[in-house]
Amino acid sequence: MKKVISTHNAPVAIGPYSQAILSGNTLYCSGQIAINPATGNLVLDNITTETTQVMKNIAAVLKEAEMGFNHVVKCSIFMKNMSDYVKINTVYAQYFKETPPAREAVQVSVLPKNVNVEISVIAVK
Repeated sequence: MKKVISTHNAPVAIGPYSQAILSGNTLYCSGQIAINPATGNLVLDNITTETTQVMKNIAAVLKEAEMGFNHVVKCSIFMKNMSDYVKINTVYAQYFKETPPAREAVQVSVLPKNVNVEISVIAVK
């Protein structure tokens, strides 16, 4: 059985997908980009603010599923430029102070809406 998780505190899906799917105790969150859900605008001032908005969006989806970053077991980070890795990682690390999840971080040529970073997570309650 699967349940769609959706919140107005994170950007609405920009395609045929759900913000997240809860299957049993496992939450599969779609990739989040730096869209401010209140305005619908992209937050692209710099990679630090962009990554912070991505993490805020993930937090909102986790909260809707009654979870937090402590439930995250796997992250996937997609970035347009590997030279942004250190700055992305600095923001990311603020959300995973103890027992960080498994993860990969890869450079890709293009992301939705031409953003610089997209992050998806899997969480288990």
